[in-house]
Amino acid sequence: MTVMTPYRSGQRPGPDGFAQSLHAEWTKFRTVRGWVIAMIAAVVVAAGIGLLGTGAGTSTCQHAGGGPQRTGAACMITFAVGPGGEAVSDSFYFVRQPLTGDATITVRVTSLTGLLPSSSPNGPPAPTRPGLEEWAKAGIIIKQGTNQGSPYAAVMVAAGHGVRMQWNYTEDASGLPGAVGAASPRWLRLTRAGDVITGYDSADGTRWTQVATVTLPGLPSTVQAGLFTASPGDNQETQNFGGGVSGGGGPTQATAVIDRVSGLAGPLTGEYVGAATGSGIGQYRQAGGQFTVTGSGDIAPIPAGHGGPADSAATLTSYLLGTFAGLIALTVVAAMFMTAEYRRNLIRVTLAASPRRGRTLAAKAVVIGAVAFVAGLVSATVAVVAGTAITHARGYYGFPVAGPTVVRVVLGTAALAAVSAVLALAIGSMVRRSATAVAIAIAAIVLPYFLAVAAVVPLGAADWLLRITPAAGFALQQPYPAYPQVTAIYSALSGYFPLAPAAGLAVLCGWTAVALAGAAWLLRRRDA
Repeated sequence: MTVMTPYRSGQRPGPDGFAQSLHAEWTKFRTVRGWVIAMIAAVVVAAGIGLLGTGAGTSTCQHAGGGPQRTGAACMITFAVGPGGEAVSDSFYFVRQPLTGDATITVRVTSLTGLLPSSSPNGPPAPTRPGLEEWAKAGIIIKQGTNQGSPYAAVMVAAGHGVRMQWNYTEDASGLPGAVGAASPRWLRLTRAGDVITGYDSADGTRWTQVATVTLPGLPSTVQAGLFTASPGDNQETQNFGGGVSGGGGPTQATAVIDRVSGLAGPLTGEYVGAATGSGIGQYRQAGGQFTVTGSGDIAPIPAGHGGPADSAATLTSYLLGTFAGLIALTVVAAMFMTAEYRRNLIRVTLAASPRRGRTLAAKAVVIGAVAFVAGLVSATVAVVAGTAITHARGYYGFPVAGPTVVRVVLGTAALAAVSAVLALAIGSMVRRSATAVAIAIAAIVLPYFLAVAAVVPLGAADWLLRITPAAGFALQQPYPAYPQVTAIYSALSGYFPLAPAAGLAVLCGWTAVALAGAAWLLRRRDA
């Protein structure tokens, strides 16, 4: 009896693993010339739009007192730079004396009043009507020196925010709430022990509460210490359709009454630190143990692009403005990387060669995500490096940003491109039609960002769009923090987002994970 055995090919079967699927998908991508050209175009467009804005920007101004109009660098305004490399306003009235070694300064603030700009449209604004700017402040300060941007720590009363301790311009901690007045005075105390400064507050001068303790590295033995008053400019900004910011207002002033001063001995000197906003209002009077200190200006960071002088500066955000256009090209390619196989009926061949459909989708996601990451990295690097060079070559002012932040933003832009491309791929896998997939991807990723930047929707609605849609991933490009102690319009146009970069990435990744799961489920259930 003859036993028949099934035929077996003499050729050994080839490997069928994830690495082979990756190689196959990468080969598909790089051999389609149109996709490669589109990725290069995405890099050029994303970098080019930012560079065009940087190179074409001009400014025209006329200095006080008349004379010819000036353009370009002659109009640029520069700012002091704080210990962390940020642009800062360091302008206030200071009643000071040198202070050597460790010490404790205690005061009582019994009154804080002020003047706001007149609402009259005639003539330049001036502080002429009673009122307080919400961040008008007065108290005691220890400062490395009187040069602008030098480290400091201060404990103060703020008109609309109770007791605060602020240091090195960007940091802020809250103390006793409520407004100061004759019936509700605030006692303030600063102690120095080497580089460590501690702030306290009290409602009665007996029971003290610590507000914050900070370290100012390298603080010299002799510092400048004393009383201060500051009042920021009255900032009445509105964001208009198209993203423009318009504003009004003018300089303000605040007057504080301070007594029960201890820890300051010897003669005091009253002077402005820096150039106060407007006319440089400031003075102090001493009657016995009571000081009346009037000042203007602010001790705080300057937000980028908030409708004031900072609009004259080139920002990291402006260099990356073309990212949304590059993402449009990336989403087209990513969606077609999947839908083209359905259109040409090649998906049957792909799944026959690699029957594990989930693995095939994963391989496509890795390939398109990696390609998009490289494209985003190259475009962001070119835009930032070339944009900075153009800004310096034109003699314009570049808004300061720390080196690690630049690196984080560039890598974040690359991550935004990568995850967005994977989301577009998943959408393409679900709908199978190129035009529909591209339209959905652009509507989900790019359109909410565009509506927010162009101020097509109100600022509150724009914030929600950038919280709950995949466009939340644009928060990865935020180079500057929004400061709660500075009143300004923090909008996407200026590079501010309602979510932190990590939270924005999490929202985008969440949408992408859901879309990939849906794509994998449909790919397994539907016929090729």
